[in-house]
Amino acid sequence: MDGLCTDDPAFSFLPSRLVLAFALLPLAFTVAPCKARPGHAIAALLDLAVWHRPPADAPVSPFSPSVATALSPGPSVIQIIHHQDLNKRILVALIVASALLFGVLSLVFCFWISRRRRLKASGKKGGQNSDAAQGLALNPAIGKFSSSAIGGKQGSLAVFEYQLLAAATNHFAESNLLSEGGDGLVYKAHFSEKFVAAVKKLDNVRLDSQRGFENEVNWLSKVKHPNIATLLGYCIHGESRCLLYEMTQNGSLEEQLHGPSRGSALTWPLRMKIAVDVAKALEFLHERCSPPVVHRDLKSSNLLLDLDFNAKLCDFGLAVTAGNQNKLKIKLAGSVGYLAPEYLCDGKLTDKSDVYAFGVILLELLMGKKPVEETTTAQRQSLVTWAMPQLTDRAKLPNILDPAIRDTMDLKHLYQVAAVAVLCVQPEPSYRPLITDVLHSLIPLLPSELGGSLRVSENLSAEALKTSAEPLD
Repeated sequence: MDGLCTDDPAFSFLPSRLVLAFALLPLAFTVAPCKARPGHAIAALLDLAVWHRPPADAPVSPFSPSVATALSPGPSVIQIIHHQDLNKRILVALIVASALLFGVLSLVFCFWISRRRRLKASGKKGGQNSDAAQGLALNPAIGKFSSSAIGGKQGSLAVFEYQLLAAATNHFAESNLLSEGGDGLVYKAHFSEKFVAAVKKLDNVRLDSQRGFENEVNWLSKVKHPNIATLLGYCIHGESRCLLYEMTQNGSLEEQLHGPSRGSALTWPLRMKIAVDVAKALEFLHERCSPPVVHRDLKSSNLLLDLDFNAKLCDFGLAVTAGNQNKLKIKLAGSVGYLAPEYLCDGKLTDKSDVYAFGVILLELLMGKKPVEETTTAQRQSLVTWAMPQLTDRAKLPNILDPAIRDTMDLKHLYQVAAVAVLCVQPEPSYRPLITDVLHSLIPLLPSELGGSLRVSENLSAEALKTSAEPLD
């Protein structure tokens, strides 16, 4: 008995038991739950394979129930789990986790949307007052209104309540009517004892009027210049549209030249000042704006005069931007007597079209006549057609001047202004000067006291620089 006995029945099936042990070895790492370490499980399997012989008639299988029950007699229980079942459990777990994650993200997204809507709604309510407060700082004149007078702010313009404008104009009474144009009526609006503004009212707005209104608001909210009218705000009420401008105490150039005073308030220096102011406004539009802007409706009624007779260009309802070559072909619009021939006949519009209209205004300032005059034969005659032959004749020129300024200026200066006017109203656009050249030609003719470079001689009375008429109400 000192050696191994090969006849012992316990060793007769040893190879088959070793095969069983190695077959059960991978299951030692997949059983669950198992409190013993992997080394212990392997030892148990080997022990089972060596010392426990299965019945002769039982098939040897690593998944046999008899093997599973004999693996651990103690508290540690080893359960064999099929790989297919394990994969199913993992798949179910992933689906459940994904569903939970999607639900959490959906709740967070819904909460964020709800909160954003609440903040936006509260912002609109509180923003009306803040917008109105911001609108008060847009222009010094707007600061005279109370915050309740302004309904809000759109871009850089204040939006006014219709009831406020109606009250300020006494419900647009005829007694407050300042002027009547083709596109609307202008009323004086008394907002307080110290502040008066002008309200332009458009009723039964058609498509063209609506476009003009939108164009006016668009341009005057962007274009800022001392010689361009200041738009304080606007109002939309049903089919009515209102534009609120800063008041110009001396009305328009048309009222001064062709109204009851017949130009008596406009001395020669003041007329030169108006011409220079208009040239400055056009130079800003043509040379400083990008792209250049063509006003398209330059006329004396669209030139407003403030208390000091500073000219301000208004009514941008027809203004357009020029193309890369400063050349357009668009629908005909404007006022008879101011339209350039190439625009009137061919619909071609350039900045030289504004220069032509400026030349007509120079002729109005020189002669005090309207751009189109009624003749004795009940026919209409153009001021340009009538004046051109006489403008180039120095002997006739002084005789056709406005009686209000005749013999009040240096004839040399008169000839220079007449020469500029002749160039501006040339039928061929290429012969007309740029507005910059026109401005540089007029500034030396304007007294330095009024912003020019001309030094007033001693024989020119200082009273000639002032108006003798009271400002228009």
